[in-house]
Amino acid sequence: MLRRTKLDELPQLIDVLSGRMSLVGPRPEVPQYVARWDPAMRAEILSVRPGITDPASLAGLDEATELAGAADPEAYYVEVILPRKQAMYVDYVRTASLRGDLRLVLATLRALLPGLPATATTRPVSAGAGARRPGRSGRGRAGTTGRGQARRPT
Repeated sequence: MLRRTKLDELPQLIDVLSGRMSLVGPRPEVPQYVARWDPAMRAEILSVRPGITDPASLAGLDEATELAGAADPEAYYVEVILPRKQAMYVDYVRTASLRGDLRLVLATLRALLPGLPATATTRPVSAGAGARRPGRSGRGRAGTTGRGQARRPT
């Protein structure tokens, strides 16, 4: 139940409060997978702090089931899921906005707490349009939870 409801992610709130992570931003990725990212995209993704939620996290809520159906889950992750996540991370970094982040937080809460009502102003989740936000650069490290601990692919 903890994993399904993402309650195991609550300790990351400490990282958000300490400034090592953001509520919204590309999820920390395992270093062996970060090494597979296109170098230019890697630099762009790592230019912002990692976050607890992002568009790729919402799109991949059922990733475990997707991987379970693959003949070779590792190969499937590397060849199918990882490129999809990388593209979503880059799109998020390029279009991040306060409004988009608020939408992502609300969409995440609705996804994890299905009893929450949808609002009439709810639109499809996207990072939103706008320039990169100041003050979010360079603090995060991919592959860690912000405390130096390696993360499983999400």
